Amino acid sequence: MGNYTLLQAARGEVLDRPPVWVMRQAGRYMKVYRDLRQKYPSFRDRSENPDLAVEISLQPFHAFQPDGVIMFSDILTPLPGMGISFDIIESKGPIFEQPIRTPAQIEALTALDPEASLPFVRQILRTLRQEVNGQATVLGFVGAPWTLAAYAIEGKSSKDYAIIKRMAFREPAMLHQFLGKLADAIAVYARYQIDAGAQVVQLFDSWAGQLSPEDFQTFSLPYLQRVVQQVKATHPDTPLILYINNSAGILELMAQSGVDIISVDWTVDMAVARQRLGANIGVQGNIDPCVLFGTKELIRDRILDTIRKAGNQKHILNLGHGILPNTPEENVAFFFETVKQLNYASNNLN
Repeated sequence: MGNYTLLQAARGEVLDRPPVWVMRQAGRYMKVYRDLRQKYPSFRDRSENPDLAVEISLQPFHAFQPDGVIMFSDILTPLPGMGISFDIIESKGPIFEQPIRTPAQIEALTALDPEASLPFVRQILRTLRQEVNGQATVLGFVGAPWTLAAYAIEGKSSKDYAIIKRMAFREPAMLHQFLGKLADAIAVYARYQIDAGAQVVQLFDSWAGQLSPEDFQTFSLPYLQRVVQQVKATHPDTPLILYINNSAGILELMAQSGVDIISVDWTVDMAVARQRLGANIGVQGNIDPCVLFGTKELIRDRILDTIRKAGNQKHILNLGHGILPNTPEENVAFFFETVKQLNYASNNLN
């Protein structure tokens, strides 16, 4: 028997329990990952070497049997294929030696050809599908245009996004041109992932929560729609999930993107999110990652509360953001076990 509960939930099928996976489930909280990181200190080596990326992607699958296995990668991975080079420095994050600041740089960007610049992605996803062997849904993921633009224009992570916002407010035509090129490249990249084996794709517009609702409608939403429309044109049956950090103020606008599932962070109550999003759209989330530092009783209570509020259809249980370093692995195991033992018909979930 296979386990496609995550794919089924994303498509709106009625199940006995919600599927469960965790953002950043492959990574720093796991000892096996930290050991491997010491051996291979370069993040890009780990994420772009198919053997290593597959091994890391499967570490939480072997340990916890989540319902979803997400490819170990980075949202910035496709940028070099467009002519935007970067490096990832451990504990500092991405660094761009030549941030995108001029029309000439944007003009010089090339269209993305994933087979030429990202063949390792196809290899990783193909191998994951074989290794998982129907026991979980394989997820791909991409960064959204605003967030990729923010990294490329700021040149690194940012607290206030003043450089990209200054461009947005002083030279909007230049930013729109860049966002359009990014949207088309991301759509190509998402379709490439699906063709390679991804059964669901999550879009991360991590930094769009830094925008006012008005600016989100101008600089993020149209480009999310552009990505979704292009992917759905060729792959209408592949569910798409959208995650934005600090998104409580823009939930209704997120629903206009055309995705199937909105991933909700913990700053909004799940029952309220359901109400605001309406019955047609699925939800993912939304437990505070710090809950996994709590007692088992607390973890169980929060799981039950979230599922009760989300209802028994179109809900994927997840954290409201990535799992944190130093999270006890036994608590992660308890989290997954608890969800997998639940049944909508019992467990006081109605």
